[in-house]
Amino acid sequence: MGKWAVVTGCSHGIGRAYAEALARIGMNVILVSPDTENLKTIATNIELMYNVKTKVIKLDLSEGLETYNVIEKEMLGLEIGVLINNLGISYPHPEYFLDLPHKEKIYMSIVHCNVVVVTNMCRILLPQMVVRGKGVIVNVASMVAVLPSPLLTVFAATKAYITTESPRPGWMVPTPEKYVRSAIKTIGKENVTTGFLQHSILIAVIKLMYRISPSSIIVWMINIMEGNRNNVLRRYIG
Repeated sequence: MGKWAVVTGCSHGIGRAYAEALARIGMNVILVSPDTENLKTIATNIELMYNVKTKVIKLDLSEGLETYNVIEKEMLGLEIGVLINNLGISYPHPEYFLDLPHKEKIYMSIVHCNVVVVTNMCRILLPQMVVRGKGVIVNVASMVAVLPSPLLTVFAATKAYITTESPRPGWMVPTPEKYVRSAIKTIGKENVTTGFLQHSILIAVIKLMYRISPSSIIVWMINIMEGNRNNVLRRYIG
């Protein structure tokens, strides 16, 4: 596919697991994130553990189009075969659309990070993949992309733009490493995938229930989001 892989949002979780998994199979890795301090340590560890090359690039969300020009120059001449678009942000906590504190800044950041970054990274790297006739782009989304998601409407809308899928590990919530081991096997086999069998089953069941009774699914999601919201408010307000 290519000698290099690019992973955005790889300071922890799924993004970091993807970076390590790709290095494990011998690919050099470019780590892209707004916060590069932690990435330097991760890059060094990857080089030592897997004997590959790494490169750290800062994604400055405040610089607009110029930051993508910088990224493009940093990658110039590198044969990049894999792009993992994992960078994403959500609400500080579930909240009603008009009640979220600092909503103007937060909503703008969510749209920029979850939509604009994904689009521009594809724009930068897809041309060389087309020329070579090979390459893989994985856009990591969320289950809320296919579910009614009150109290997370803007986040859900941005993930629906991408379309596809964690906190405590379990049967339904795998560790980042387990999720990536599963998700990476679907590359080249599925156009849109949850990346994890249990998530595929859950979405199929929810979609069926939504067809039978849309209102019950919406009420269910509202109850979940209000519960999460109330837990957060109790911590801050008491």
